[in-house]
Amino acid sequence: MTEGEYAERPWGNYTVLSDDAPDHKVKRIVVAPGKRLSYQRHAKRAEHWFIVAGTPKVTLDGTVTELAAGQAIDIPLGAAHRIANEGTTDVVFIEVQHGTYFGEDDIVRLEDDFGRVDQEKPA
Repeated sequence: MTEGEYAERPWGNYTVLSDDAPDHKVKRIVVAPGKRLSYQRHAKRAEHWFIVAGTPKVTLDGTVTELAAGQAIDIPLGAAHRIANEGTTDVVFIEVQHGTYFGEDDIVRLEDDFGRVDQEKPA
């Protein structure tokens, strides 16, 4: 993915805000009302989420936290995580990925509302 590249997903969309660098990638992610991302983990990257709009519920290793615009949360390497929008307006957040690899094949989906659950992949 290159800077400015846009992708639709069943839960909303994302735009890459900076080109892939060897150690990081930055995305703007929009989660539509009533939708949530997969409960997932990554073997090769950690993430930092800064909430721009909305009040998402973030699940991190089984603990649910409600966040608001201006708040942030760190997703450690290997942690199971998801973000959900139970509100009536879009949730918008900036995701900074930091690690050694940022491909979509580093996503292991543990639960998914859209039938995309994976088997555990080796680290």
